[in-house]
Amino acid sequence: MTEQTLTPAAERLLAAASALFYAHGIRAVGVDAIAEAAGTTKKTLYDRFGSKDALVTLYLERRARRWQEFLEEEVARHEAGRDRLLAVFDALHRWQDGQTRGCAFVNAYAEVGGTSHPALAVIRAERDWMRRRFTELATEAGAERPREVGATVHLLYEGALVASTVGSDPGALRTAREAAASLVG
Repeated sequence: MTEQTLTPAAERLLAAASALFYAHGIRAVGVDAIAEAAGTTKKTLYDRFGSKDALVTLYLERRARRWQEFLEEEVARHEAGRDRLLAVFDALHRWQDGQTRGCAFVNAYAEVGGTSHPALAVIRAERDWMRRRFTELATEAGAERPREVGATVHLLYEGALVASTVGSDPGALRTAREAAASLVG
C-alpha cells in the first residue's frame, strides 16, 4: 500500500502509529494500542498494512519525506552559498523544537538495526539523501573539495543528532553548525 492510496482508516492508523512509535518506541507499541488509538480494529490494521513492520516502514517513509520537504523549504530561504549549507542545522533545530525524543531515525535504528527489518532501507536511504544534499550544498558554497566537505559536515550533523537524541549535549547542533562553518569558510 502506498501512502497515496490510504483509506481514512489506514490514515488514522498511520497517524496513531506515528505518534506512538515516536513517543514510546517501535517495540514498546503493540498493534492493539495502535488500533485502539486510531479507533479501528487490529484486523483493519492487518488488512490495510499487512504487518506492523510495513506500518513502521511507512511511518519512517512519511517522516523522511516530511523532513526533506521541510528542509528544502528552509534552505530555499537563503541565497546559494555557505548560508544554505549552515541553514540545515538551523532547520533541524526548528524541526526538533518540542520533540522530546530526538531523531526518529536514530531511535528506529537503535531498535531494528542488526536485523532484516524492512525499515532499515528507509533509514539508510534517508541518511544517504542527507549526505548527498550536504555535498550539493558544499558544491554550491564553493568548497574546494565538496565531496569531502559534504561527507564531513554530514558526520557533524549525524553526531549532533545522536548527541541531542540521547540528551547528553543540548548544544550539539550549535557546536556542529560552528564546526561546519569553519569548513566552508
